[in-house]
Amino acid sequence: MYKIIKKEQLTPLIYSLEIEAPRIAGSAQPGQFLIVRPSDNGERTPLTICDYDPQRGSVRIVVQIAGVSSNKICMAQEGDLLYDVAGPLGKPSDFMELPEEELRSRRYLFVAGGVGAAPVYPQAKYLFERGAYVDVIIGARNKDLIIMEDEMRKVCSNLYICTDDGSKGEKGVVTLLMERLCNNGGAGNSVGSKYDMCVAIGPMVMMKFATLAAKKLGLPITVSLNTLMVDGTGMCGACRVSVAGQTMFACVDGPEFYGYDVDFDEAMRRQTLYKKQEQQANVEAGLDFLNSRK
Repeated sequence: MYKIIKKEQLTPLIYSLEIEAPRIAGSAQPGQFLIVRPSDNGERTPLTICDYDPQRGSVRIVVQIAGVSSNKICMAQEGDLLYDVAGPLGKPSDFMELPEEELRSRRYLFVAGGVGAAPVYPQAKYLFERGAYVDVIIGARNKDLIIMEDEMRKVCSNLYICTDDGSKGEKGVVTLLMERLCNNGGAGNSVGSKYDMCVAIGPMVMMKFATLAAKKLGLPITVSLNTLMVDGTGMCGACRVSVAGQTMFACVDGPEFYGYDVDFDEAMRRQTLYKKQEQQANVEAGLDFLNSRK
């Protein structure tokens, strides 16, 4: 059993949960994920680690209500016990293999779409604390869906906000801001200077177009396919995806991959495989309002 020691509502459908899990907190790394079950008969729900604190003995997850299982997790209260939290799982971010002296000379651009700000946070934090130059873009449909803005400002060189409707920050999609920053070298840098790497995490369609923009700019890019995962161990096969022409599993081979190599069209088709079953489950649980958001 794992105790929820802190809960915060970030938006009407997004919650932050800090969970008491000393062993996980002591070994977690940026890029990894957890499997959470709220009850003994609950579905296994893969959730990317948002933060971890070995001294406090806790890990943090940010959960968006998208169906029955995520709703059960989000409705748990401070002091409640989650039946099972397994992890850390998946491969850490590639930069974890680089020595700190090399990280100090590198320049990163992170692109976070919606709830993707949660898995971006520990990566930006790790790099910034080790002297890397870190710019972060947070994009969302409107200002009410922007999360973790204040926290992100503390772990990056510059934070940029953009919304589809222009209600906060710049109006437009993240790819336009990506192109402007890359062409200008980012704030505080000489014109023409470039980032060494881009990391994009968010909705699959956003990552697809961020990858296309990065390729146009000649910028290497890493993406996270965490939204494909179901079982989290490679046994169910639900997160199969073609990467560089080979079949891989997001949960055991990722969840992060080199963006140029990912077949995003196949990945987006895979996301719709259980759509009818998910919609029916939402109706039966009284969550049918979620169906109009998919």
